[in-house]
Amino acid sequence: MADASPRRVFVFGAGKVGAGLARAIRDAGIEVTLRPKRRGLPQRPIDADLVIVALRDGDIPSCASELASRGLLARERGRVAVVHCAGALGPEALAAARSDRVAVAQMHPMISFASKKRAPSLERGQLHVDGDAAATRVARALGRRLGMSPRTIVGLDRVAYHAAAGLVANGAAALAAAGVDLLERAGVSRETAAAMLGPLLRSVAENVENLGLPDALTGPVRRGDANGIAKHLATLTRLAPQLVPLYVAASRTQIPLARALGEADPEAFDAIEARLSGL
Repeated sequence: MADASPRRVFVFGAGKVGAGLARAIRDAGIEVTLRPKRRGLPQRPIDADLVIVALRDGDIPSCASELASRGLLARERGRVAVVHCAGALGPEALAAARSDRVAVAQMHPMISFASKKRAPSLERGQLHVDGDAAATRVARALGRRLGMSPRTIVGLDRVAYHAAAGLVANGAAALAAAGVDLLERAGVSRETAAAMLGPLLRSVAENVENLGLPDALTGPVRRGDANGIAKHLATLTRLAPQLVPLYVAASRTQIPLARALGEADPEAFDAIEARLSGL
């Protein structure tokens, strides 16, 4: 089967996702042009076989309309694939750009892009691809070139999918911020606290990927240690009472996982639930 990887890629939108993807594509040896949204779409037709629309969700349909109305996707030969990177939107967000020569798709990397200057590694990342066959073929090939695992989940509830990604990515960042705050109160400098928690989060991510759930769970809830939970709560109440509800919610979420693992008697988990319910 011939390699469907694009020869030239045009990325419209130089935010965190657009800039990160452009850098990764360039590092993979593919010619890429990155154009910020503030400059608008180019005046001349785009010379690329893959166009990545890396804009906010609400700007994607209008961008597709402008690409079509201005004839910016016209090529002398070959087809053009146009994809967007929004997790909650399907390929129809680009429907206005679709034609006999233009195929459209969703290409959402389940990766956390937090900075324009420092791109995350895409290795082993998941890439959800869905849309016209010609566009998905190109997007999948690009994903593989970038070290990602392309997949299409039929019947996917995209909003729930995107909410899950946000819950884990953004929730983990917020949880880390709470951890830094607590470590500072424990006597650790802010810089050292971040250096401590980064590797810890990486180890959790590796456990989730390699072991799955519930096996990735660790700590006092897994062990059925109600006394350990009580000590944590007492210290949180003294040092950072605003974190008690977060700790309680996180602990309650762990209990079904711990029960499934069964490393303690059911009564131990009952005791943890009773301790948490008393707050």
